[in-house]
Amino acid sequence: MHELGVLDEFLKRPHQEVREIAGQVGQDTVTIGDFTYLPTRCHFLALMPQWDFLNFVVEQARRYPTFHLTMQAEVTDLIVEQGVVVGAQAKTPDGNLEIRASLTIGADGRHSVIRRRAGLEVKNLGAPMDVMWMRISRHPNDPVQTFGHIDRGRILVLINREDYWQCAFVIPKGAADEIRHRGLSSFREEVTSLAPFLSDRVQELHDWKDISVLTVAVDRLVQWSRAGVLCIGDAAHAMSPIGGVGINLAIQDAVATANLLGEKLLHGTPSEEELQIVQRPRRFPTWATQQIQITIQNRAIGRVLGRPRSLTLPWQLKLLRRWPILRRIPARLVGIGVRPEHVKTPEVTTIRETTVA
Repeated sequence: MHELGVLDEFLKRPHQEVREIAGQVGQDTVTIGDFTYLPTRCHFLALMPQWDFLNFVVEQARRYPTFHLTMQAEVTDLIVEQGVVVGAQAKTPDGNLEIRASLTIGADGRHSVIRRRAGLEVKNLGAPMDVMWMRISRHPNDPVQTFGHIDRGRILVLINREDYWQCAFVIPKGAADEIRHRGLSSFREEVTSLAPFLSDRVQELHDWKDISVLTVAVDRLVQWSRAGVLCIGDAAHAMSPIGGVGINLAIQDAVATANLLGEKLLHGTPSEEELQIVQRPRRFPTWATQQIQITIQNRAIGRVLGRPRSLTLPWQLKLLRRWPILRRIPARLVGIGVRPEHVKTPEVTTIRETTVA
């Protein structure tokens, strides 16, 4: 946002500023990440609801006369001519829509229609968990930090959204039906056993409709593109919710795409070989981030969900407690990632050079 020159406007929107994240394992509490040392303009993470962020992006994009947005449009298929993707078909409240383009970018998430219709090969890396999402009101005297609560067989993550907690109850893969069968009262008790301060408001979960299930998937495309189409973000590599880094990688993909293809799109349709250059700088950060997530899933989360006889503070967290400087490492991985991208498109570069002059 700073490199695009819109940071001040961005920070005017409702958001929460996270400077530390902490975790509780059994009765032990430890600070896991310290974001105040991030080498960024803002030394914190800004949490903003997705719809508010997307609305902000749309408002900024409207400065460009060729920008056009169609709401309530669901992509149903690709338009392919002589083996080249030349656009997409969509379903809207006003009927079917056909959009032709020099390049079709699939940024439609982990269940991407674009990547499926393009016939791109997916490598599934597996995940031992799913997540039950809900919201519970937050009181002024509640903890300020974003917190993770871990006990034998149970994990609860609380994300501070100012006036409510966005709660993620982590469960073994495919266990949602079993949990529902035990009843809502039992589920409420499990939540409050991990976060007792929620006991006076957990009744806000009136019905299972108040709780949505995210089927966790970790995968990536072998090849992100074919002639006329390119996938980025979760459409190219579905990330685990661990660390909440999916949005980081998605935006970094978009920045890399603009840097590498922006000039080419001004002069026509990028070739299949030119589309492949986007994947090259993004391959390693995607692989490295997913490897970290898979390691945490298999060695930590999978073990906890397996209900071990005892649960002690892992040695890695003991190191973070003993040497606070180490907390900058997970903060950097979450806040910036393995390989950050920087905006290099001509318009922004010109503005930056003019400002310096």
